[in-house]
Amino acid sequence: MKVVLVGSDPNGLRDALEAEEHTVTVADVGNRPGLEEAGIHEAGVYLLTEMSQATSIAVAKDLNPDLRVVVYAEGSLPDFASRQTDLVVDPDLLDAEAVAEEL
Repeated sequence: MKVVLVGSDPNGLRDALEAEEHTVTVADVGNRPGLEEAGIHEAGVYLLTEMSQATSIAVAKDLNPDLRVVVYAEGSLPDFASRQTDLVVDPDLLDAEAVAEEL
């Protein structure tokens, strides 16, 4: 599956995803040009690791309405973003390998 990862990766999520044979592209900033360059149109999963970029969820869903949106970060999402998010995981509760296996 193609996964677009947005944000930093302090927990080794990219490596864990690739170990599960997912194709991962990274966009440091979740704006329209960054997401398009990362291949959001072909992605099956949008994986956000920074709550500060929660507004990018709406942009990603606008570009690819069929995306599965997963947030892997501490904190809480604003209401507008939580309605478009399929799964929110706190890194303190599940490690990167467990998340990669479930995708």
